[in-house]
Amino acid sequence: MMKDRVIIGMSGGVDSSVAAYLLKKQGYEVIGITMKLRSNDDFEQDSGRDSCCSLSSVDDARRVCDKLNIPFYVINFTEIFEEKVVNYFINEYFAGRTPNPCIACNKYLKFDALLKKADALEAKYVATGHYARIIHEKKLNRYLIKKSATATKDQTYVLYNLSQSQLERILMPLGDYTKEETRKIADELDLDVANKPDSQEICFIEDNDYGKFLENKRGDKIKPGKFVDTKGNVLGTHRGIVHYTIGQRKGLGIALGKPMYVVDIIPEKNLVILGEEDEVFKNELLATAANFLPFDTLQHPMRAKAKIRYSAKESSAWAIPTGDNRFKLIFDEPQRAITPGQAVVLYQDDYLIGGGVIVK
Repeated sequence: MMKDRVIIGMSGGVDSSVAAYLLKKQGYEVIGITMKLRSNDDFEQDSGRDSCCSLSSVDDARRVCDKLNIPFYVINFTEIFEEKVVNYFINEYFAGRTPNPCIACNKYLKFDALLKKADALEAKYVATGHYARIIHEKKLNRYLIKKSATATKDQTYVLYNLSQSQLERILMPLGDYTKEETRKIADELDLDVANKPDSQEICFIEDNDYGKFLENKRGDKIKPGKFVDTKGNVLGTHRGIVHYTIGQRKGLGIALGKPMYVVDIIPEKNLVILGEEDEVFKNELLATAANFLPFDTLQHPMRAKAKIRYSAKESSAWAIPTGDNRFKLIFDEPQRAITPGQAVVLYQDDYLIGGGVIVK
């Protein structure tokens, strides 16, 4: 008997391709969906790239669906992508923060707009190729997220802000697989994407050049300003705050006779604050827009392991509620380059507890 209908976001990569196969093998009625996120002009410019937004990736996804004998559609999400992801990315940099557009894309596109499309197609679930495990905890009567079977590919960090109503309708069939196992399955199926490399850059930014992208978008808003040290002494002139992020040492364009790092950005004064390496380390942060999975709000101080960016190692800390959907983290050991705009995500053992956006 055919199981429920599920639509799966197809990026043209090996992960979503194998996820689609596994769902069909499990008996689901699978429909492949590629989200068109860029304008036709951008599609043409990206034709030689392997990003999930490129025309070549759409073609890869179509070929995989043909091979798996499942329906395939390309659906236009360019307007919401521009508003919720691209404009957010730009505005955050001009506000002196360093955003994570992949988390915004998950929140507003993959697990909001795509769920609405699932309703239109009478599909019960939305699936993706994320390496994470969604479980229902009967004692709590809540959906929780566990780390994937492979720590090297675990993607729970970008999923911390999912709601219970969303988690109830999301499938992630790769959670119990390693990347090597996924590629092996694709190879056994003779899928063209079996050895396709993972995309390592933001899909809408060519060559990972944030500065060039921001110059092209709002170059008239980028103004030179002053480099100052932590005591307020003027050290030189910067090219505009959008070119810098906390912890940065290279590419400052200033020689001071010793290594100096960006330790703060003050957009209202157009200042970039430089300090020595020890000044990049802090043991506290404040996060807002909090979301938790085992409970609605953090009521009491809690011990957890925290990651201050996707590539960071987990570090032990106290999470302390401060009201207004915020919490403070006090780390056992100082952390390097705590960066406003990035997500901080909390874990206990293999469980994702929740997270928020770093304010300071």
